[in-house]
Amino acid sequence: MKGRLVEVRFHGRGGQGAWTASLLLARAGLKEERYIQSFPTFGPERAGAPITAYTRISDEPIRLHSGVYEPDVVVALDPTLLGPAVVEGVKPGTKLVVNTDQSPAEVRERLGLHDAEMWALDATSLALKVLGRPITNTAMLGACVRATGIIKLESLLDVVRERFSGRVMEMNLEVVETAYKEAASG
Repeated sequence: MKGRLVEVRFHGRGGQGAWTASLLLARAGLKEERYIQSFPTFGPERAGAPITAYTRISDEPIRLHSGVYEPDVVVALDPTLLGPAVVEGVKPGTKLVVNTDQSPAEVRERLGLHDAEMWALDATSLALKVLGRPITNTAMLGACVRATGIIKLESLLDVVRERFSGRVMEMNLEVVETAYKEAASG
């Protein structure tokens, strides 16, 4: 996916880190000397309300200043959000990276997406095991990098090291690397 404008749309709930995931992905792109944008859309909702965040990464200056309506990549941090809002604007070739305990084939069938490339990871279980909390953003970033190659894994690990410190950093590095290895396509 390198070499052109790539648009990523994150779906999560307030408090799950969708906006942070968008920022970390953008910062990793910047480390690779690429052009970036990252921004959220949410209202006055509280923790638990659905939010959307966007990242654009390109080798050329980005002149778009709108939401992402036909994403190249969709990342769903919360399995309860897998529905119409997540698949809106999905086109043939879009890569969906979803947090689920189902297989990619089961999710594809459930959503009726036969032309999209599906990747799945049980990010909630991974986050609970390593972090002790169901915050899935760094796990889903590891899966996203595996699915897309949009940035190098090492660039993502570098921004995790910059964003977090101490034990929290170590746990998030473990989550990213494990998710990168365990994400499955189908």
